[in-house]
Amino acid sequence: MAERPEDLNLPNAVVTRIMKEALPTGINIGKDARTAISKAASVFVLYATSCANNNALKGKRKTITANDVYSALSEMEFEEFIDPIKGELEVHKQAQASKKSKKAAKSKSKETVVSEEVDATNDVNGVDPGVDEELVEGEDAESKENEVMETS
Repeated sequence: MAERPEDLNLPNAVVTRIMKEALPTGINIGKDARTAISKAASVFVLYATSCANNNALKGKRKTITANDVYSALSEMEFEEFIDPIKGELEVHKQAQASKKSKKAAKSKSKETVVSEEVDATNDVNGVDPGVDEELVEGEDAESKENEVMETS
């Protein structure tokens, strides 16, 4: 847990940015208003988290799920926010999946480029990529030993 109550507050810069995005341009926000909204938002998040945690504990779980949060919002009488939050969560999941697939595709294309570069280097050096050089050297040594034994 937090050592000081101030540690539980949301960052003022983040709260201010959210407030400015929600208001029309040209509207100024007083310092006291920013502080009050910041404290209220922090209390809301803590209360919602506590309710969601209670729902998880009722289900004998230690992990809070999205359904626990939806139940907490319902308990707090904020049912009108559940559908928009579900929609935003779905958008977030799709964005994360898109990022992951792009990263995987980028990684795969890098592997292909590196593989092609290795093949090109082996072709230039006259190395057959399908032959293990150590085995070839081992076979040569073995065949030389057999030749020496046969001549003896």
